[in-house]
Amino acid sequence: MKRFLEVTGFLLVVFGVCGVVRELTDGWFKLMGLTRFLTENVWFMEGREVFVNIVIAALGLVLMIVSDRVRKSA
Repeated sequence: MKRFLEVTGFLLVVFGVCGVVRELTDGWFKLMGLTRFLTENVWFMEGREVFVNIVIAALGLVLMIVSDRVRKSA
């Protein structure tokens, strides 16, 4: 479980940071399109793409912090 939380948290941080960079460069940085799919297709996230990507990155950081508190399962 600990390893799953670490990997998921890391991926969320990467997706969030890439999404912020993509939004700030006006779509020039198209490496990660996963968050673009989320922010363009969910109606209440339209117009708030930078904020949503920051929240995604912050959730990833929280998951990585929580994974340190979880006991390593056999």
